Amino acid sequence: MARLRFNAFSMNCVSHITHGLWTDPDTRQLDYTDLGTWVELAQLLERGKFDALFLADVIGTYDTYRGGREVAVREGLQIPVNDPSLLIPAMAYATEHLGFAFTSSVLQDHPFSFARRLSTLDHLTGGRVAWNIVTSYLENAARNLGYGALPQHDDRYERAEEYVDVLYKLIEGSWEDDAVLRDVERGIYADPAKIHDIDHRGGYYPDVVGPHLSEPSPQRTPVLFQAGSSERGREFAARHAEATFIAARSPHGAKANIDDVRARAVRHGRRAQDILFFQGLTVITGETEAAARRREAEIEERISTEGIAAHVAGGLGVDLGEYDLQEPIGSLYSNGVQGFLRAMIEEAPDKTWTFGDLLRQRADTRVVGAPEQVADQLQAWSDAGVDGINLVYTRTPGTFADFIDHVIPVLQERGLAQREYAPGTLREKLTDGEQGPRLPDRHPAAARRFAPSAAVA
Repeated sequence: MARLRFNAFSMNCVSHITHGLWTDPDTRQLDYTDLGTWVELAQLLERGKFDALFLADVIGTYDTYRGGREVAVREGLQIPVNDPSLLIPAMAYATEHLGFAFTSSVLQDHPFSFARRLSTLDHLTGGRVAWNIVTSYLENAARNLGYGALPQHDDRYERAEEYVDVLYKLIEGSWEDDAVLRDVERGIYADPAKIHDIDHRGGYYPDVVGPHLSEPSPQRTPVLFQAGSSERGREFAARHAEATFIAARSPHGAKANIDDVRARAVRHGRRAQDILFFQGLTVITGETEAAARRREAEIEERISTEGIAAHVAGGLGVDLGEYDLQEPIGSLYSNGVQGFLRAMIEEAPDKTWTFGDLLRQRADTRVVGAPEQVADQLQAWSDAGVDGINLVYTRTPGTFADFIDHVIPVLQERGLAQREYAPGTLREKLTDGEQGPRLPDRHPAAARRFAPSAAVA
């Protein structure tokens, strides 16, 4: 039986997904600026043999709902929000095996400088870092970053294609494997003949000369996560992703997504199993089902429907305050998060989902019950082809502690959760040692590795 991988899903802010719950006295969401809080979380996750801490991020504010950002600010809805990547070195220093995936948009940083950040983090973590590639969806982000308006959905993916190509050229091809000598007797740190310009000329990045500023790190290119489920998002994942974050409403919906993307990956010359699929789930558990249901009732008392509405509206770029809740969503066009709509529509092919359903479903898919019941439901997701779970918290670190204390032992007994970490980098750990520290030759990044014969030609 194949095991499931587990990521803790969090964000360097007050309120991430389940809004209103920062008021719970048992959560530490108000301590998001305290580094010790994050270090303790990382150590807890490593005790539970989690694969990684997955850090979401957005650039910009949710200002679509009711025509402004007031609800988002009042709710602490991903504002204030701090840089997730700056948390990683401290957490890595306090752990030995846990991986760290962080989100960064192709709109927010130039690939030349971002490549250095990736390599630096890969060095400092000993090869335990991953990048979640996103293309942004907030209009406010695009305006603040100098784009004037949010580029069209497909244009953002065109930019992403060139963005990762520049990164591959820098990280994979600029420094040869034996460029670093560290020869103290001759006083030669690196061989200049083995460090190369990339001379990239493109449409979005017309002049990136190189060379890459960082020497090769343990993984070279960190593990590549991706979170888009739109048509273009799936095609991008099929070409580039090693892991993709999905938000299906049921195992049936997950299977449709997974089968589609894996078939596309094969058409691009990759193997179907080259991509791991992580389903986002909110798990509410306790020693008994009754205890779990009591906890769910407490959550329902605190949850903010208006916060959820502002979050969903911002993601879609559609002011849900202007819609009849009985109106079907099947024909809605969005320049924002198209994959979220597609996931819902795939659950109801006759397009019967309404805007009311959208809010009632909120932004999470829940699993509620005693440990054995939760394990049964996770087995169903695994049977549908899901490789891992992005665990959404309702309180932190309590949600993760409950899962580790109650559910992980059951999953370990069933062979669905690892008991020990595989050695090596995050790429090696996620593949249980079946993959080496670097991207395989069939990945498009491999084509950007330095080839002496090409240089001579």
